[in-house]
Amino acid sequence: MPFEIDSLTLDSEWKYYQLLMRFQDKLDRAINQNRSMVCVGLDPDPGLMPSIGILEFNRAIIEATMDVTCAYKLNFAFYEVLGSEGISILEETLRCIPQNIPTIGDAKRGDIGNTSRMYAKALFETMGFDAATVNPYLGYDSVEPFLRYRDRGVFILCRTSNPGAHDFQDPLFGIVAQKAKEWNCNGNIGLVMGATYPDELKEVRSNCPGMVLLIPGLGPQGGDPLLAVRNGLDINGTGAIFAFSRQILYASNGADFARKARKAAEALRQQIESLI
Repeated sequence: MPFEIDSLTLDSEWKYYQLLMRFQDKLDRAINQNRSMVCVGLDPDPGLMPSIGILEFNRAIIEATMDVTCAYKLNFAFYEVLGSEGISILEETLRCIPQNIPTIGDAKRGDIGNTSRMYAKALFETMGFDAATVNPYLGYDSVEPFLRYRDRGVFILCRTSNPGAHDFQDPLFGIVAQKAKEWNCNGNIGLVMGATYPDELKEVRSNCPGMVLLIPGLGPQGGDPLLAVRNGLDINGTGAIFAFSRQILYASNGADFARKARKAAEALRQQIESLI
């Protein structure tokens, strides 16, 4: 059953704040306040970073970009590789993010129902993410535990940006989108749609006009910004967030990395705005 605010033992005020607002509402406010559909991926790679600690790096990036982004997305792989220390860094990074900016746990979870229930609880209750990425391959019972959290966003992998997406997703992405539409009783489902497949992006936007699309694949992966914006936005000129990581995080690996990260985020925000 969905948990209620008054039944929780909350360990900090920042978690409590996150429970007061639906993900969609929080995202809309961030987009409007910061005039941005840029989602910053906090995916720290020590091989590309300046010679500082990961938490210090993340904190500096957040402070430099907090007013030019609509969300922060944390890919779990970059933290789990560090073991228990990495999970601590992830949790501390979440505490650095302003309460008005949505957070997305990019963990791509999905398993049998009882296991998914624990995954959902970990992401939404224990860690306090506003949204999560979910793999629908096991079907509805693997996704449903996430959907119970009506105030949280659930981004279902539909057409991912990687080249290997062809192996299985070519015939299936439309079915996934249709199922997600049927499951969206609480209005909290979004879809992950790679910018590297603009025709599929256009098709899914047409079939799912009201869903938020999380769009990776611009920049180094080769997605076309014009087609991503044209095919990904809804009829109101919104309804999508564009995920960037390396372009922002590693605009410089010198002492000016945070300043350059801000400039990169501002340039991406301006580019998207110019294409609407």
